[in-house]
Amino acid sequence: MTDHPVVSRDDWLSARTSFLAKEKEFTRLRDELSRQRRELPWVLVDAPYRFETREGERTLAQLFDGRSQLAIYHFMFSPEWDEGCPHCSFWADNFDGIDVHLHHRDVTFLAVSRAPLAKIERFKERMGWSFPWVSSFGSEFNFDYYVSFTPEERESGTAFYNYVQTNPGPADREGVSAFIKDDAGSVFHTYSCYARGIDILNGAYNFLDLMPKGRDEDALPDSQAWVRHHDRYD
Repeated sequence: MTDHPVVSRDDWLSARTSFLAKEKEFTRLRDELSRQRRELPWVLVDAPYRFETREGERTLAQLFDGRSQLAIYHFMFSPEWDEGCPHCSFWADNFDGIDVHLHHRDVTFLAVSRAPLAKIERFKERMGWSFPWVSSFGSEFNFDYYVSFTPEERESGTAFYNYVQTNPGPADREGVSAFIKDDAGSVFHTYSCYARGIDILNGAYNFLDLMPKGRDEDALPDSQAWVRHHDRYD
């Protein structure tokens, strides 16, 4: 930090204004990328997925809750675990309070995990979260959307994660999927992203990216080695 350039306010303003041009170009490129994303083809979802919710068993179509769009966060929480992934929990700490805004743009948001609902509810209460979170326990949903993997796939390195065959590490990984339902009630899968593709959903990371030290993770053995459940920081 002591080696960082320190200049006058006028020189700083000149450098900042020059960099602003790059930021604006990035914003325009991101808008264009978002437009192209919306133009991707869709896939009809015809599998009879069932989910365990607070209100009882629901189909994928019923999870839309009267809206035409559904955003799902694939939360890493395997059936044998007693708590959700601390890294997904870092993302989930950014979710509460967005529901009402998404609802006004015709979007229902919820998280889905393979853990049984009782485990999800206990962990959710511990974390103090209010966003909807359902269980796909006993369903092929997570496997079909490439966020859960068999032991054989992991051992052989043939699991399909983030659009490549790989050993994804844990049996469950993180991701986001988008769906739309038409007037006839048919559901279509429109988009999924994984790994660094979900960075944009983490408000804390976006704040850190604005700070002088950034994420400050380069010296760590793993980029998120510092992350804990929010009730387990010293």
